[in-house]
This record gives sequence, structure tokens and C-alpha cells, in this order.
Amino acid sequence: MTRIRARTLAALVVAVVASALAPDPARGQAVLNMGLVPGEDPRVMINDNQALLDHLQKSLRMEVKPFVATDYNGVIEALRSKRLDIALLGPFSYVLATTVADVEAFALLETEKQGATYRSVIIARKDHGVRGLKDLAGRTFAFVDPSSTSGHLFPKAGLIKAGYDPDTYFSRVIFSGGHDASAIAVQNGKVDGAAIADALLDVAYSRGMLKQDEVAVVWTSDPIPGAPVAYRRDLPADLKARIRASFAQIQNMPWGPKTTIKRWVPTDDAAYDGVRETAKLLHLDLKKMK
Repeated sequence: MTRIRARTLAALVVAVVASALAPDPARGQAVLNMGLVPGEDPRVMINDNQALLDHLQKSLRMEVKPFVATDYNGVIEALRSKRLDIALLGPFSYVLATTVADVEAFALLETEKQGATYRSVIIARKDHGVRGLKDLAGRTFAFVDPSSTSGHLFPKAGLIKAGYDPDTYFSRVIFSGGHDASAIAVQNGKVDGAAIADALLDVAYSRGMLKQDEVAVVWTSDPIPGAPVAYRRDLPADLKARIRASFAQIQNMPWGPKTTIKRWVPTDDAAYDGVRETAKLLHLDLKKMK
């Protein structure tokens, strides 16, 4: 009888301990895996977003693990395979992600320098004799990534609208892999011109990657909807609500060496229909680009 009571007591202790260690359903999962698109070197990306990561970890009371892939599709694939729960994406990489993963944009970034929209620019070295798009004929050029909105999609559409075939207009085209890499390629004379986001152009100037007096902006796009943050639709509803609330709390947060996140503005999937229309202009089959 005593042995039975002892075994019963031991079982109760184990059950209590297991219950204490189990995740609280009200708080959801213990780790939030967050993807960052490779706009710059991965170490720089994580360092620039550290204040955001720390805020999310504190407000959500859960570990937040950052992930920077080698290219945009790496983040998209990680969302599709559910290895990521949330990701900061470019506008086009978000639209691309929606074709292969059940994700939804819920907020977009505003900084003290950039509102809810931004622009793509094409830059060139002044000493290479480039003053406009017409001067880039037969020259070398750098796009960022096939899935980059400001580093590929919009500038390519801009060239088409200007009457130039981007597939034949340049003597050589490279994909640099990052806006910073494109800036450096122009500065070092590796390419004659490159497409880059206007905000990241300012960052390149501030970090000394580009010398402003040596570079000309030869084309500027129409406004592009800002970079969204998106989560998987299948996350628990309470967790998604907490994530939205956490982003809504952010005001005047440091982001990189000389940028401040003013706030995150609520958004939705429909805000990116203009990006989808631009993809149609380029005859892009989004489902084949994953």
C-alpha cells in the first residue's frame, strides 16, 4: 500500500513538473524565427536590426532568432517550409512569397527619411561619361537580385517604359546580391551603372561606400509601396495579434548607424497590387520565379 502511494505521489510530481515546463498555450510557441532579406552583409543586417529584435523578444516574451539567407529566395523558401514565422521582405519578394507560401503583410516601415513609399534609382559614375539612361547603352550594369523590387523589378520596367530592352541594352549584367555590393561595384568601377533603393543609396554615402560627388543619379522610379513585414497565416491568432501589437508600439527606434524607425504603419496584401501589375509589364511568371 505504501509503495502504491509512493508511486502515485511520484507520478503526480512528474506530472506537475512536466506541466510547469510545457509551453503555456496562452503564450504560444517559445521561439519566433524571423527572416531578413539580404540587403547588405548578413552581420550588418543583424546588427542594424538588433534594436528591433531586442524589442520583439522583450515585448513578446519569447526568443527571437534572426535568419539572413544568401538571397531573397532563401527567405521565401524558409517561409514556405515553415522554418520562418515572420520576415521583413521587399515589396516584390513579398508578392513572390505569396505565390508559394501562405503569408500576409501586416505592417510597413516608415523612417524619418522615408515614408510609406520609396523609390528605385539608377546610379552611375560621372567620370564614365554617363549622364542619362541613353548613355548606358553597351555599358556594364548591376542589378541586386532577380527578386529585388528596387534593385531589379522597377528599374527594369523603367528601362522598358523609356524604350530600352534591358535584356540587350547592356554589354554585361551582373546580380550583385545586395544594395551595398552594387554601390561598391559602381564606386570601384566594376560596373558603369547600377540600380539601388534610394534609402540604401543614402546609407552607402554615409558609410563611405560611395563618394557622392563622383556619382550621378540618372533615373528615379515612381513611388513604390514600402517594405512590409509579413507573417505566416497559420500562426496562432493570439500570437499574430501580439506581433501586430508589438510592431505598433515601436516609435523612433534606432535602425542602423544613421537611420531611425519612425513607426510601422498597418498594411494589407492589396497594397501590393501595383507591384503585381509591374510584374505583368515584365511578363514575369511569379510562380516560376520561386
